[in-house]
Amino acid sequence: MSTSFTHSLREGSEPTWTSAVQHRFVAELHDGTISDEVMAGYLIQDHRFLDSFLALLGAAIATAGTFEARLRFAQFVGEVAGDENTYFLRSFEALGVTEQDRQNVPNTPATDGFLALFHEAADTRDYGAVLAVLLVTEWLYLDWAAAAPRPLPESFVHAEWITLHDNPGFVDLVDFLRRELDQVGPANPEVARTFFDRTVQLELDFFDQSSSTPFVGGAR
Repeated sequence: MSTSFTHSLREGSEPTWTSAVQHRFVAELHDGTISDEVMAGYLIQDHRFLDSFLALLGAAIATAGTFEARLRFAQFVGEVAGDENTYFLRSFEALGVTEQDRQNVPNTPATDGFLALFHEAADTRDYGAVLAVLLVTEWLYLDWAAAAPRPLPESFVHAEWITLHDNPGFVDLVDFLRRELDQVGPANPEVARTFFDRTVQLELDFFDQSSSTPFVGGAR
């Protein structure tokens, strides 16, 4: 039985992939025991990806090979700029994080690494490179979110971050990204694998650093 290209990428990223999906940060998010300070620090960092992530999606639209793929990416842009951004703003208010707080907290090294990687992938104008980065950022999150026990935590800050990454539309997005990379990745496998593996490592680093650098401003 043949193995898909994206499955081989994921298998090749072990054990880093599983270390990220089963990280202590994820476990505490699942059961609602994660502190407000840690969650706030994590969300401040994650929100900083939106601008560069939208630029990466723009690169996907520009380099996609079909009209249907462009439409799907355009839909995803709307989702990121809409429901996801609104979640961040509601969460910052609930956690007592002000606009000034968000501006003053420095980037973690993993945040800087992600921002650089998003720009690097976009600048390649290589659809496979762009897809490899996008796929990890969504598939790895689906993996940990789908494993969350039910019922979900009472706080919407925890519960909605999980459901944003575990719902039928999100599953469909990950399936779409996998199909696209399965189609184009084998033409230049080393590029796809390099970007895939780098993104997986950054996801693990991001969880590590979010757990160790809690927000110390106005979170309560």
